[in-house]
Amino acid sequence: MHVIDVTTTKPYQVALGTMLLERTGEIVRGVCGGTRAVIITDSNVGPLYAHIVRESLEHEGYTVSIFTFPAGEEHKCASTLIDALEFIAEAQLSRSDCVIALGGGVTGDLAGFAAATYMRGCHFVQMPTSLLAMVDSSVGGKTAIDLKAGKNLAGAFWQPDVVIADIGCLGTLEDDRVADGCGEVIKHGVIADAELFATLEQTPLTADLIRSDLALVERLIARNIEIKRDVVVADERESNLRKLLNFGHSIGHAVEACANYQLGHGTCVAIGMVAIARAAAARGVCAPDVPQRIEAVCRAHGLATRTACSVDDIFEAALHDKKRAGDAIDIVLPHRVGACSIEHVSLAAFKTLIEDGIQTGANA
Repeated sequence: MHVIDVTTTKPYQVALGTMLLERTGEIVRGVCGGTRAVIITDSNVGPLYAHIVRESLEHEGYTVSIFTFPAGEEHKCASTLIDALEFIAEAQLSRSDCVIALGGGVTGDLAGFAAATYMRGCHFVQMPTSLLAMVDSSVGGKTAIDLKAGKNLAGAFWQPDVVIADIGCLGTLEDDRVADGCGEVIKHGVIADAELFATLEQTPLTADLIRSDLALVERLIARNIEIKRDVVVADERESNLRKLLNFGHSIGHAVEACANYQLGHGTCVAIGMVAIARAAAARGVCAPDVPQRIEAVCRAHGLATRTACSVDDIFEAALHDKKRAGDAIDIVLPHRVGACSIEHVSLAAFKTLIEDGIQTGANA
């Protein structure tokens, strides 16, 4: 088991390895205590793993209840949150008990927001089962639901007590779900680690690699968690440096919204990264080979780099981005692979960046 320390205002550890689902009860008992646990999961993940986690918790003396909601981004909404909170209350959880998020990023966001708001905060355990959640959303304490106006507009910062990432769960993911997780993996390389990016160029993190070399996959995931950890520790509340993690996201989130959330988050981030890198190269901010390399590695991981959405639709959707402040917005521009900067630009300038960067057409 690989253990990574996260020294935020509430320090915690990320446990990364195999056969960790079976050790859930032992790990949760050691960090949370309490007598009751509610597992929040979705209709895809629950049938695969919830019984294993439940048995492990019950072995440690927990009374366990399971809340299952329909899978999909469209269910990361206020009505599901209220249903989850009512379920937690009916399960008679106290502040000393815990909510466990078992699933991908949608589950982690929803369950984390429920834990942050139930009795003004109870214990919270992240158990990411997707690559995307392991390398990104399970670490850092961001929790949220979507509103009609946009993604993640209602939420709270609520750090978990522990993250339990069993990479054995990745073996059940479809190829496109693995590819989708690689959007954030590639992003981490661009913003912070040229060596990681070069490794991905030589050895794409694919479903085939997961089946053939789990040790290498574990090292790649661990490095991604370390990058996310280092940024979060330096800027826990996203006042400055943490905005680097939004590379590709302003356009990416807008593409998600325009596509009615039918495209995966990592796929949309890939489209956003290529677009903003292309616009940066057009302005001389980075060399022409930067967008070329980003696009090539995205394609090698099976990610789209074009969108059917129009520039006007993307810009309109981006107006609801959390990073907007009045008539300006924070964006992240690449200078080279491994180094980016945060820029505050006018909305008019941002639209021009979209126009210069986005390529419409087939999602490939």
